[in-house]
Formats: sequence, C-alpha cells, structure tokens
Amino acid sequence: MDPAEVEFLAEKEMVKIIPNFSLDKIYLIGGDLGPFNPGLPVEVPVWLALNLKQRQKCRIVPPEWMDTDKLEEIREQERKLDTFTPIPSPYYMELAKLLLNHSADNIPKADEIRTLVKDIWDTRVAKLRLSADSFISQQEAHAQVKYNFYFTSEHSFTDLRYCLHTHRRNLLEKCDNIPK
Repeated sequence: MDPAEVEFLAEKEMVKIIPNFSLDKIYLIGGDLGPFNPGLPVEVPVWLALNLKQRQKCRIVPPEWMDTDKLEEIREQERKLDTFTPIPSPYYMELAKLLLNHSADNIPKADEIRTLVKDIWDTRVAKLRLSADSFISQQEAHAQVKYNFYFTSEHSFTDLRYCLHTHRRNLLEKCDNIPK
C-alpha cells in the first residue's frame, strides 16, 4: 500500500468537531452525519472535519490518544518491549500528520505531540530493522508480524528494502566463500 492510499484510509476515521453553523442531518453513502448545531460536538470523518476547518466552519477536537501523557506512555512501552505495542489507531501517524498540519491551533501542545509521534514511529522502525536483521542472519524461511505496520513514508520502506537486500547479499557472499 502506498502512502497516499494509507492516508486515504486514515481520512475515513471519525473525529469530533464543534461546528459553528446549523445544519440538519446529512445522508451519505457511508452513513448519516449530524445534525450540526453550534457549540455541540458531533463525530464526522477526518476528511469532512478538515474541509470544514479549512472553511472556518468548525473546531476539531483531537482524538483522546492525541495527548502528551498517553503518547509518552505509549513511547515508554514501545521502548521497553521487544515486540510492537498496540497503538491507538492503525493510522496514528497519518492522523497526527493531517491534524497537526491543518489544525494545530486546536491541539494543545502540538509541537510536543508531533515529537512524541515521531519518537514512537522511529522506535517501531528500529525494531522492524532489528527484527529483519535477526531474521536474515538466522536464515529463517518465514516470519510473522503481530501488529499492523504501515509504511507511510516511501523513504522508510526503501531503507528497509535496502537493509534486507544488503544482508541477503552478505549472506550469499559468505556462502560462496565456504570451502568445498
């Protein structure tokens, strides 16, 4: 899945907004939304929240997990355990990027949250690289990934692919150098 597809899926996640306009229910294929009343929270997909925010029609309420205390706890768990820890959303990285880029003024401690999300991401990528290194050096036949791990960055995927290719080449060279 490429980054644009993952972001598209992330935009379907629901988020609370506080509208500053009145509108009856909207009937969409994906489900009914609303009614919209000024000052009363309502859940809408991220794509609609961003559109309304851009037109200054609402204030976006950050998801519960987008809190410095909760993200610090996730970061510490991620650093302590050898396996991936459950994350609050399969699209946490994309949601954080979208919401922080388009509604940072609605998110308390936005810069700190951005840093924490990046730290969690970096820790997960490091675990994945270490796991791939171990997998290749042990010449395993297959592997299992317990939690979803999406590559939002083509750069990250390219780095991992290069790492796997390099290890494979090194192993093949070692096999060629074994005396017969």
